[in-house]
Amino acid sequence: MKNYDKLLNDLAPREFNKKGILWVVFLVLVIIAGLIAYIDQIIKGQEVTHLRDYMLWGVYISNFVYFVATSFVGAIAVAILRLTGKEWRTPIVRIAEIITVAAIIMAGITIIIDMARPDRLLNLFVHARIQSPITWDVFIIPTFMTVAILLLFIPLIPDLALLKNYFKDKKPKMSKLYGFFAINWKGSAKQKSILAKSIKIVATLIIPVGIILQTIDAWLFSTTYRVGWDSSSLAPYFIAGAAVAGVGALVAVIYVVRKSLGLEEYITDMHFEKMGRLLALTCMIYLYFTINEYFLPLITAKKDEALHLETLFTGHYATLFWIVTIGGLVLPITILLFKNGRKPKAMFIISLVVVVTSWWKRFIIVTPTLLHPFLPIQGVPESWHEYYPSFHEWIITFATLAMALLIITLLVRYLPVIPIQRTADEQEANENKSNVVS
Repeated sequence: MKNYDKLLNDLAPREFNKKGILWVVFLVLVIIAGLIAYIDQIIKGQEVTHLRDYMLWGVYISNFVYFVATSFVGAIAVAILRLTGKEWRTPIVRIAEIITVAAIIMAGITIIIDMARPDRLLNLFVHARIQSPITWDVFIIPTFMTVAILLLFIPLIPDLALLKNYFKDKKPKMSKLYGFFAINWKGSAKQKSILAKSIKIVATLIIPVGIILQTIDAWLFSTTYRVGWDSSSLAPYFIAGAAVAGVGALVAVIYVVRKSLGLEEYITDMHFEKMGRLLALTCMIYLYFTINEYFLPLITAKKDEALHLETLFTGHYATLFWIVTIGGLVLPITILLFKNGRKPKAMFIISLVVVVTSWWKRFIIVTPTLLHPFLPIQGVPESWHEYYPSFHEWIITFATLAMALLIITLLVRYLPVIPIQRTADEQEANENKSNVVS
């Protein structure tokens, strides 16, 4: 078994190198630019955006739905892997938990950004209407955020205690900080029992909460009687899409963390092999729902539905639609069916494509539908007939994405991305099994 000194040297948080510092500086600059744009939006109002009466939901809502989707799979995957007790999960679960926390935090911030009057946020709680899915969303997002943070924090406690001792002489201030959050962990049998039960409870709880969150977000659309959203299968369609977005993001972050921290010994090709199979499966499921949602209605499409589908298949949004469908689903499935397609570098490239196309998929869900109301768009400026996000909208959106990446980066910097105590326990158990067999 590797001793704790070796594990701590390999897995303890490290200071940023020059590339890491430049990366953080870049993200901070993007965030500052977005903050300036948002302040200007607050001062001048929604006129700096291209949101109009016919386009109340634009790139902000697309971004919000993407963050919610990304948070879903990280939590669900971690919960299932923790509950099943699969050993191969150990090096990736904490990274998934970090992504979940970052994504759901930014989902909450993004929905506030979309509000023209964020000062009236409290009204959503004070004057809540139980009939509205928006009310349910307002309450389910903080609930999911709380459970996700607990799912990240509780398994961290033993590692925080180890880091307290590890940094005691090297960095006393960090040692005290780790010790504070370790909440007097001694590793006693009673503490281990309580910890295991707590993890099981939280992991079990986050599954229904995550499903409810995705379902409510789907209901925000499906209860709005619009062509393109009027579907009873929109909730499972959202869940399937969330699986693709979440797994894609997880693979991309795992690769970067593995490469930048030199963790090839712990995050092996085997992990990418398994994640590749999972990504292929989620893409297949989502492709099935995509066919069910867009292609089958061609047979029975009414006038309004036909116009909407025509816009996607051959019209204004056709290029984007086919890039997202073929490039983000068909192509990844095809590549991942081959073993070489599930190698780390290939997986990284595929995951980036999946992440980008998953974001644009949310844009396709939101925008074309709103531009096809039941009553024709007339008596308004020509620019209202189409929607292109303004400079303010793009800068603010990029800033939210940068903020999510900054949260992930800082958590990777100050937390052990691979569970140290869990890794040691598994190595000891495997060693004992080998001794028994021999």
